[in-house]
Amino acid sequence: MTDDDRRAMADGRRATADAQRFTAREAVDLIALARDFTELPAPVGEYGPDGPLSWHGYDASRARAAARTGEEESVVCGTATVGGTPAVLISFEFGFLGGSLGERTGDRLEAAYTYAREHRLPVVSLVATGGSRMQEGMLALVQLQRVARQSALNRQAGLPQISVLRDPTTGGGWATLGAGADVILALPGAQVGFAGSRVRPPDADPAAYTAEAQLAAGAIDAVVPPEELPGLLGLWLRLLTRPSTAEAPPPAALGDTSLPATGWHAVQQARSPQRPCAQAYLDAYFTHRAPLSGDRGGGTDAGMLCGFGEHDGRTVAYAAQTGTATRPAGYRTAARLIRLAGQLRIPVLTLVDTPGAANDAEAERQGAGAAIAELFGAVASARTPITTLLIGEGGSGGALALAAPDNTWATPDSYFSVIAPELAAAILKRPAGEVRATADQLRIRPQDLVELGVVKGIVDT
Repeated sequence: MTDDDRRAMADGRRATADAQRFTAREAVDLIALARDFTELPAPVGEYGPDGPLSWHGYDASRARAAARTGEEESVVCGTATVGGTPAVLISFEFGFLGGSLGERTGDRLEAAYTYAREHRLPVVSLVATGGSRMQEGMLALVQLQRVARQSALNRQAGLPQISVLRDPTTGGGWATLGAGADVILALPGAQVGFAGSRVRPPDADPAAYTAEAQLAAGAIDAVVPPEELPGLLGLWLRLLTRPSTAEAPPPAALGDTSLPATGWHAVQQARSPQRPCAQAYLDAYFTHRAPLSGDRGGGTDAGMLCGFGEHDGRTVAYAAQTGTATRPAGYRTAARLIRLAGQLRIPVLTLVDTPGAANDAEAERQGAGAAIAELFGAVASARTPITTLLIGEGGSGGALALAAPDNTWATPDSYFSVIAPELAAAILKRPAGEVRATADQLRIRPQDLVELGVVKGIVDT
């Protein structure tokens, strides 16, 4: 037995209290009925003796891996119904040479993506891999370009891609099938990171290479226990495979329907702690919803709720501010949501409620201006209709970035302003006693906004 085989067997046996290892077919069985899984024919392709690099002992290593796992390669590809939605499944067998990618792996992955395009099916990747196969050198590494190309073609075709990160998901598999998916779910305790355990710096914190750490860093959408995965995956597939060209109707008002008499009264109504906020509006509007998390650039913002939901039997994407100052990661997450909705031909609902963009030093270091610009651009170039409802405070450009230019509505207990009245008075060097008068001059009431043509109308209950 070679050292490579010993390491692969050790990796295959290793399990921790925090992560459960599944074989490729066990992972398929977890999310789909086994009798429903139909394996796709493996593309015909043969290696020369000991592979493309004539790596001594490579044939024997593959033969032992096949004997141990019952598989001929490190991925199993097929079709199945998951929660009522047909899909192409790609499942990695970590016991086969560490789930590594080689040329024949690339053949299977390309065939699976091609089948999905030809049959208009979503792709679900159940990833467990240590990276590229050493015994095939650069010919293994360039498979990542091949996979990325196939993923891009399916994205251009408007077909959703979901990845489920198993233990471990590292190297090129994480950087393509894993991190390149539209929605990324992970099993608890799974090792997730570009650097595998044997190539990290000696002083690297192992906790940084976990699914939970990647969730906190905005790189994945959810950590899901195995028993909850079939239901959530089925919901995601159902939501993402129902395109629609019709715009989403604005939600009904949930709070006080009396219009404010003055600008300052509008501010007080919008700032009232009793006023219904985004969570209440989302609960009332959607029968089911699945959240996205993170900007895929290292950040999250709990004050920006994004995801997809079911409204009157069809899918609507949503991005909702929750009344806090929006962080750069929040704007980037909303932009990500709008671009994904456009790719999948799904209408978008945005809920505006923020005193403004976060303006602390850390927000500037995180690129607040660039993040807001990115969201303005995503809204301006949206490929599907966006409906906006102003449900509370509309503070300056940090609120306007989330608003649809020609389809924004307001609740009676909301206001929209170029800046908060207090700050406007300060900029104009007015005393504090003139804040209320300034609020009237700014014409920020819902009825003022309709008259000015800033909003389309005021929603009722």
